[in-house]
Amino acid sequence: MHVSVMMEEVIGLLAVRPGGVYVDGTLGGAGHAAEILARAGAAGALLGIDRDPEALDRAATRLAGMPGRAVLAHGDHGELARLAREHGFEAVRGILLDLGVSSEQLDTPGRGFSFQADGPLDMRMDPTHGETAAAMLARLDTAGMAELFRRLGEEPQALRVARAVARAREKEEIRTTGRLAEVVSAALGGRRVGGKHPATRVFQALRMAVNRELEALEQAIEEGLRLLEPDGRMVVIAFESLADRLVKQRFAAHAGRRVSLQQGGARWEGERPAVDVLTRRPLTAREDEVSRNPRARSAKVRAARRLRPEEEAIL
Repeated sequence: MHVSVMMEEVIGLLAVRPGGVYVDGTLGGAGHAAEILARAGAAGALLGIDRDPEALDRAATRLAGMPGRAVLAHGDHGELARLAREHGFEAVRGILLDLGVSSEQLDTPGRGFSFQADGPLDMRMDPTHGETAAAMLARLDTAGMAELFRRLGEEPQALRVARAVARAREKEEIRTTGRLAEVVSAALGGRRVGGKHPATRVFQALRMAVNRELEALEQAIEEGLRLLEPDGRMVVIAFESLADRLVKQRFAAHAGRRVSLQQGGARWEGERPAVDVLTRRPLTAREDEVSRNPRARSAKVRAARRLRPEEEAIL
């Protein structure tokens, strides 16, 4: 069963209030959503978004007895503004994005996210449409694969791996997670880095590309900050350095900075809506939580608060 990470820290940063309206843009197992509804109470409301129809079914069951109003929507958090508008969520008190892959997805071989058990090389978070990882591998040339593994997987031996995949698929198309893991492992000499399987970075790159994760995340942040009511908060949990870096950069852009002018004085430069970054450094899981849930080890939590009009006026 999927365990929601850093519950206490996330709920604290969201500052959930009775009667508040919230969005969980990556609903998953609905652990965070259930706690939000419990604290928002009978007058509260939550819009839960997920790309995975199976996740929405599980979430509906989990949230059925919770107080308040829960509206579940099938879609990508990159479509946050449209989905919120369609379901009547015009301004919200808080937005949560819990990125990455759920335990249910990882533990289901048929979804193709993990090399722990052989399965079809799919990796789509929404299995109802889009290009699979197998189709993407078959389409890309060697240079394209190397660029993908380097950019999204931060794989230092990206070209070596890409050439190995290209040679392997000349004999037979790579259709399963087991076969891809075997090819990558052989190309890298079977070496584990930091205890991780040699194919970890390549699997990460493919998953992020198939699901357009960074593009969706950036859009969700931009649309989400505009959707927040003044003093509302956005909290993001990232599990990969690329995603965490993007969150940090986008929050910093909206926090802005004061720039000295040649003629004297200073002016604020930044993107609107302006925010106050609540986490100068990301929060990480406590040791006791990591011991209970190893997945929490790589979690990094960042949060920002949308400024009130009077605060923006004096920037």
